Amino acid sequence: MNIQENISLKNHNTFGIDVKARFFVEITGLVQLQKVLELKAYPKKFIISGGSNMLLTKDIDALVVHIKLKGISIVEENENFVEVKAMAGENWHELVMWSLDQGFGGLENLSLIPGNVGTAPIQNIGAYGVELKDVFVSCAAMEVKTGELEGFDNEACEFGYRESIFKNKAKGKYIITSVVLKLTKKDHVLHTGYGSIENELKDKGIVHPTIRDISDAVIAIRRSKLPDPTEIGNSGSFFKNPVISRKAFDKFIKKNPNAPFYEVDDDQFKIPAGWLVEQCGFKGKRFGEAGVHEKQALVLVNYGGATGKEILDLSKKIQEDVQKTFKIKIQPEVNIIK
Repeated sequence: MNIQENISLKNHNTFGIDVKARFFVEITGLVQLQKVLELKAYPKKFIISGGSNMLLTKDIDALVVHIKLKGISIVEENENFVEVKAMAGENWHELVMWSLDQGFGGLENLSLIPGNVGTAPIQNIGAYGVELKDVFVSCAAMEVKTGELEGFDNEACEFGYRESIFKNKAKGKYIITSVVLKLTKKDHVLHTGYGSIENELKDKGIVHPTIRDISDAVIAIRRSKLPDPTEIGNSGSFFKNPVISRKAFDKFIKKNPNAPFYEVDDDQFKIPAGWLVEQCGFKGKRFGEAGVHEKQALVLVNYGGATGKEILDLSKKIQEDVQKTFKIKIQPEVNIIK
């Protein structure tokens, strides 16, 4: 076990924020993880994986534990379905590509989402009409206090819109070590309802899309809208799309008749946060080394030398302006480490 001191986390978070870990260790096995959790010499521990959904605003005065558990395997299958187990340190997009190579359906709409498998349940990642919970069977998680592994099925995870038990009452109590997903082997259910996917398929002349076609369309759309974290620091969508009541929606749409929206149910409506931010004039604006991406107002970016606090301050200003202009609260999707 190699515990290092004063290590920069710049290459361990997709925002590229240059903060330091007081101590740092990489974990490649479950026994190793248990031993690290038992170390009394390092009472404070901070877990990171792909670093794709966090904003670091200060140095981490703790033992930073970098989860690098690897492996993908089939744990159960029949002629219609397959259950795939992926370890927490696997790259999410690489898992999606692996599933497509096997002809397995269910993850294609979730292509090119940054981050690793272990953080996917925490956020209940989702895109283009599909969420992780739609294919999720269970996950194994190690309790930080005891080092014991526990299983969480779909219901136990208490999934919501970009929410789970791991973001709420179990926050900081567990480290997800593996995830099991149920995918289709045939009769794939294709989700093409989002207009951008339909338009992309139409532009390519595809009438009867395959799961690979859906994935290719999603990748093309995301690349046209979202910056590559290896080129400019970002964490994808910074804000959640707000969901408002019918009463609030009626007032909102009366004042903004051309605003886009999605009906969640009879009494709830989802308003695209990116549209709200853009209407407030932030799209493409730069504030020193922090800014809002020129193609997608939902994405805050680090142009190279921004601190986490500068990005956080910008996010707060955006929240205040959206609240003042539309009387709608937008909340961060990103986990902010203060």
